[in-house]
Amino acid sequence: MGDELSRIDVGTGASARRIAVRKQAGAAPGIFWLGGFNSDMRGTKAEALAAHAAKGGRACVRFDYSGHGESGGRFEDGTISRWLEEAIAVFETQASGPQIVVGSSMGGWIALLLARALAKRPAPNAMLAGLMLIAPAPDFTEALMWAQFPPEVKRQIEETGSWQRPSAYSEDPYPITRALIEDGRKHLLLNGPIAVGCPVRVLQGVQDPDVPYSHAMKLVSCLAQDDVVLTLVKDGDHRLSRPEDIERLLRTIEELIESQGS
Repeated sequence: MGDELSRIDVGTGASARRIAVRKQAGAAPGIFWLGGFNSDMRGTKAEALAAHAAKGGRACVRFDYSGHGESGGRFEDGTISRWLEEAIAVFETQASGPQIVVGSSMGGWIALLLARALAKRPAPNAMLAGLMLIAPAPDFTEALMWAQFPPEVKRQIEETGSWQRPSAYSEDPYPITRALIEDGRKHLLLNGPIAVGCPVRVLQGVQDPDVPYSHAMKLVSCLAQDDVVLTLVKDGDHRLSRPEDIERLLRTIEELIESQGS
């Protein structure tokens, strides 16, 4: 495929971790991938994006958050602040020129937070050209987790610091920590207007059991200042990884790229 695996160091002291990055050189705008919660950069959509970029001679950068995939660190140590710090570090050091940032699920939240961070502190070598959000889950720790948890789960998280949540995609449960929930409250976005300063495209499955399509509609209402298009996939699930979903994703990214004049 032509991408190269490298690692960068993020954080210092006890919080230091090594982040795995896969990067391929090519034309701009490049594609910058932000994966979902408990997902990794070798998933169906990320691999399809990298292959599509390689076929078109386009640059592509993807990475694993700490505690995910090929990166170091423990999943249970992860927080939105921690993963956002890693996304900013990879964007600043590995991306070059205009970038279409593609965020899936939690990656959609990270993408919006990255856009806000770049507005305050532009990256030295790269810039945001567009956002492609797939089943975006901003505020999911509060709106889609904490608000939905029954009292006994909330009590366990508060008293013991974590709860093992059953997974619909794996036989193994995964931890939801008090630190993740409390840190997420520092980054809530859906309580007011959001301005990212670039075109935004949203793909959302109507049959998504994890992120209801009403969540995507609320996000779009917060993005009133920008060029935003929401596409609802009537029979789509959360992953949107079927061949027809991938085709729709790649087509939408190409439309975003063409709008940049490339």
